[in-house]
Amino acid sequence: MADERGGDPSVSQLLSGIIGDAHVLVRQELALARQEISEEIGTAKQAGIQLGIAGGVLAVGGVLLVLTLAQGIADLLNWPTWAGYGLVGGVLAIVGYLLFSAAQKQMKAVHPIPEKTVETLKENVAWLKDRTTSDKI
Repeated sequence: MADERGGDPSVSQLLSGIIGDAHVLVRQELALARQEISEEIGTAKQAGIQLGIAGGVLAVGGVLLVLTLAQGIADLLNWPTWAGYGLVGGVLAIVGYLLFSAAQKQMKAVHPIPEKTVETLKENVAWLKDRTTSDKI
């Protein structure tokens, strides 16, 4: 009987092999994740640059349109030029204030600390303390 089992690996050898394989698998998965993240960061960087350029072009276009609107209002109503600019500037200031107020209200509603996660962690810690200090282990 000893000869039959001599070629078979022991349980500890099997467990050691499984743990080693799992370790290699985890390392390979982490390397793959790092590679995917770096590729995604590169794509996001390129998209961010394009968004920045598009935002700059849109801002210049918006300024030119606002200037055109102010000049057009002044000419259409036979007002002095400064009155057209004042009207458009006043309307934009009111709209900007309303948008700012709405954004400020939304910011007050944001809770940066994930309350549900903190509560779950507290429950887990309490459960672990109970398990490690009780005699029911």
